[in-house]
Amino acid sequence: MDLRKTLISVLWILLLNLKEDCLAEEVVLLNSKETQAELGWTSYPPNGWEEISGVDEKYKPIRTYQVCNVMEPTQQNNWLQTGWVARRGGQRIFVELQFTLRDCNSIPGVAGTCKETFNLLYVESDRDLGGVTREDRYTKIDTIAADESFTQGDLGERKMKLNTEVREIGHLNRKGFHLAFQDVGACVALVAVRVYYKRCLATVQNLAVFPDTVAEAAFATLVEVRGTCVNNSEVDTDSPPRMHCSAEGEWLVPIGKCSCSAGYEEGHSSCEGAHLL
Repeated sequence: MDLRKTLISVLWILLLNLKEDCLAEEVVLLNSKETQAELGWTSYPPNGWEEISGVDEKYKPIRTYQVCNVMEPTQQNNWLQTGWVARRGGQRIFVELQFTLRDCNSIPGVAGTCKETFNLLYVESDRDLGGVTREDRYTKIDTIAADESFTQGDLGERKMKLNTEVREIGHLNRKGFHLAFQDVGACVALVAVRVYYKRCLATVQNLAVFPDTVAEAAFATLVEVRGTCVNNSEVDTDSPPRMHCSAEGEWLVPIGKCSCSAGYEEGHSSCEGAHLL
């Protein structure tokens, strides 16, 4: 049984049915599905993670990674490191993983070292570190497990067992970071990796303009933002316009307002010249 060919086959089933959502308040720093050329991430050792080609639901070529050394009798330690990701001011970074994973119990003759998890890690840096760095420099984010794993029977029936997991990185101090995926003996395909942060989009409320604002790292933290009055309006000195940007990228708690200047009347988020009868 060629497990690598089996994994590739189930990838094609998955990729033909994937759907991608795009939320306006998410600033995407990395999306592996948007790269049709080779991703060129660093894999170590050479017989570990392997980059392969696939297609998405629109038959657009995409690149994915897989590893499946579960028949090896020795403990696995295979590393895959992404390119350098500039955080571009992001304070609370989200990592969305889409992957599929083989059920160890469904593999005849599998070694006792077979696992059904892999590790997600990161390392901060102000520049591209190039190849895989020392293991002790990485910070572990979490152990990633599949809600659903696939079997040989699922493959034959063309059933999709795609898992989506989201993890967070907070309080970053450097200009960017590398993500890393450590395989310790699983049969797993990393279908897509998307990295983003959230922001409150620019808006007009109570005749005041509030600019794009990056959400803070702490979940319960609100960023107070002062608004700027629209043209032909004046600030209420007793209650200037303010709003608060939440960690989820939502505007909350509007306070204060601006008022149209003399000779102007309020229109749709603006002050327009009054019509004289």
